[in-house]
This record gives sequence, C-alpha cells and structure tokens, in this order.
Amino acid sequence: MSRHRIELSINGRRHAGEVEARVSLADFLRDDAGYTGVHLGCEHGVCGACTVMVDGEAVRACLMLAVQADGTVVVTAEGLAAPDGTLHPVQQVMLEEHALQCGFCTPGVVMTLAALTRDGRQPSEQQLLAALSGHVCRCTGYQGIRRAAKRLAGETLEPS
Repeated sequence: MSRHRIELSINGRRHAGEVEARVSLADFLRDDAGYTGVHLGCEHGVCGACTVMVDGEAVRACLMLAVQADGTVVVTAEGLAAPDGTLHPVQQVMLEEHALQCGFCTPGVVMTLAALTRDGRQPSEQQLLAALSGHVCRCTGYQGIRRAAKRLAGETLEPS
C-alpha cells in the first residue's frame, strides 16, 4: 500500500505524519494524533459519533481519508474548550440541559452543533434538529439534546 506524507492543523497544533492511502481521518486522529474524543461507531457515516470540523464544516471522519485532510484545519471535541478550561457554548448548553448520558455520541453531536453555530450563526431549531437527525444516541432519548438545540437557536424553553 502506498504511503503519503500529510500535514494538517488539529485543534490549533500542527501535525505531520505519513499514512497509508486507505487510513481514515478518524483512525489518523485517534491512533496517530491521540485525539480519542473522535469516536468510531458504525464506520459507515451513519451514527455521527466520529463527526469533526474540517475547515469549519462538520464531516464524518470515518468517511474521509487522512490524505484528503492534508493542508486542512481540523477541530475535534477536545479543541473546543478555551485554553483555561472554559467550555465552548455548545458544550455548556449540552451540560446544562443534561444532553448526554454515556457520552459516546456526545462529541459528534457537539461538533455538529458547533459547526452550525460557529461565527455567531444562529440557525433555527428546525435546522439544528435536521442536522442532528444524522446522529444516533442510544442513551438519552434525545430530549436533552433537543432542549440544547432549542437554546442554541435562541428560542425560549417552555417550563418543565
């Protein structure tokens, strides 16, 4: 198998490596770069657990080859919080709305929401929920995730 040299920015740090042409971005991020917040679930792009941002857009890292990420800027869930530990607004609202349980799907959900709300964007609740339809969560029943999406959309929550 052919090997290729790649260089990319991951969470603000430069990473270079040599990878086989068939290595997925998810495997490179986890195994070579050490970002284990990228979870591998189905490895078919269906569950969303491996979602990261590449050049600001949410992508399924299991479906993208590492060689395709050469020269890009990648952000994983580990790269969202501020250096002082302050949570990213999406992480904070997910915490406040109890939108996680086992945590397996959480990084992918967070990355999808962060990509949609980056740079001050405020998508509608329907847009956020449509994007989340590509994520499988076996633990939460989705209600906390839906409440988090509603808050991120700037809509008022009804009293519980």
